[in-house]
Amino acid sequence: MKVVLFAGGLGTRISEESHLKPKPMIEIGGKPMLWHIMNLYAAYGHHEFIVCCGYKGWVIKEYFSNYFAYNADVTIDLKDNQMTVHHANTEPFKVTMIDTGVDTMTGGRLQQVLPYTNNEPFMLTYGDGVCDVDINALIAFHQEHGKICTMTTIQPSSRFGVVNMQEDGTVIQFEEKPEDSGTWINGGFFVLQPEIKKYLTNDNIQETMWERQPMYDLAQDRQIVGFRHRGFWKCMDTMRDKEELEKLWITNPLWKKW
Repeated sequence: MKVVLFAGGLGTRISEESHLKPKPMIEIGGKPMLWHIMNLYAAYGHHEFIVCCGYKGWVIKEYFSNYFAYNADVTIDLKDNQMTVHHANTEPFKVTMIDTGVDTMTGGRLQQVLPYTNNEPFMLTYGDGVCDVDINALIAFHQEHGKICTMTTIQPSSRFGVVNMQEDGTVIQFEEKPEDSGTWINGGFFVLQPEIKKYLTNDNIQETMWERQPMYDLAQDRQIVGFRHRGFWKCMDTMRDKEELEKLWITNPLWKKW
């Protein structure tokens, strides 16, 4: 099954690095976030990717165009411009990179790459988040429920400690950043049927967020179902998030399944 990756946003909340490159190309452990996400899918046998490029999309194209050289020992004979590869350490990825526009919203990006999905079911996620979701279980859940869209949902932990009080205000407990907030949010990692195209046909689709009208319409038609993921999930929105992921990569990379 092919995997569509949103990778065209500006990443303004992590501008310390995104002013030089798209946010999905910011490195964790010396490898772009895109690489980590692709390897998660590849661990379950999915090697074909469609990348929705936008802001500084040429950085993504250049990276994968030179990927083989980046990950091999080579000798370059400058006299006749010949390169000899000695050892290569590359993944069996097939990557299609589509320029979907700098200012295009996610709904428009998805609509533009649909022709590359060959009218078949496909997966979709964002290029700035990792988790340890079981892709096989996600696909099985999608097939079992027969909806157009399956969305992985997660319960985010709070950034702040929680104060538990009695009715009269007496504090009885402090809870440090509880993991279970009691609410479920969009965690990305979608599975979609080809019929999703009918939800991406409005006149201003280029200005439409996938997370707004298309998903609202799917919910109204009872064509979206949530796959509850209770494991690890982390989105890289800020430098603080990047630093936390860097530490995890060294100590305990919970999303690494390869």
